[in-house]
Parts: sequence; C-alpha cells; structure tokens
Amino acid sequence: MRHMVLSILVDNSAGVLSRVAGLFSRRGYNIDSLTVGVTNDPAYSRMTVVASGSEEVLEQIRKQLAKLVDVREIVELPEGASVQRELILVQVEANMEQRQAVIAIADIYRAKIVDVSTNSIMLELTGSQDKIKAFLELMEGFKITELARTGVTGLARGAASLK
Repeated sequence: MRHMVLSILVDNSAGVLSRVAGLFSRRGYNIDSLTVGVTNDPAYSRMTVVASGSEEVLEQIRKQLAKLVDVREIVELPEGASVQRELILVQVEANMEQRQAVIAIADIYRAKIVDVSTNSIMLELTGSQDKIKAFLELMEGFKITELARTGVTGLARGAASLK
C-alpha cells in the first residue's frame, strides 16, 4: 500500500467538492487529506487530495476523477519532485515550569507561538508531514488539549504546473 498526492485543477463552481468526495465514498475509497482553494484564476480551484491504497486502487481513483466534468487536469505530486506542506495548530497545557520546555521544542521546529494563557500555549507549525509527525512525537510528553490540521497542499517543482 502506498499513498499518492494528487493536485487537481477543477472549475470553481458549486458542488464540485461534493462530487469529488462522493466519488470516493461511493467506491469505498478513503481520503487521507483534502484541501481546496481558489487559484490565481478565479474560474478554477485547486484540490490537493491524499489517498492510500494498492496500485490498482490508486489508478482507479485517477481514472474516475478524470471522468468528472468539472475536473480540468490531474497531476500526481511525487515527494522529490514537488513541495508539500501542512499547517497545524496545537494547544498544549503548560504551566510556568513546562512552558520553557514547550518553547524550546517550538524553537527547534520553527513553530510560532500564536497564543499564551496562564496554563496553555498555542503553537502554529508549517512543514512536511514528516516534520509535523516528528514535532508531535516530541509534544507527546505534554498534554495536547486541542489539535487542528489543514491537510496537505502542494505544487510541482520547477516549470511543471497545472494550467
């Protein structure tokens, strides 16, 4: 089983997200991550979909997505030939003694402190999935009270791009 990251250029119109998500649910495929946003051309949106499965399942996902009317182009974003990032917000319970340790870990990973209260600290971190996983592993020693992840977004490196 492997995971693939697809960058999909779609029409920026009502119902497109529902049709893409419906394609996955109807066939019993899981979406590991999904991000959507308008592009520099307001007529189009870019979807970044991360899915896992066998080669046959992943190929079937590509083929089924290509059949959707609103889909203009699909590009797989391989790890070495693309830039992929994710954003997380983490709220950690931290008293005065723990706060310095949390800040030290945040500094190592270049996380931003976005909120501080008397017994908690909120951090923002952007990076690859591996970086975020490593950061969260170090944070396991603290009580994470809330966590929000955006999901992966990415672009192909160099001149390769969607329309």
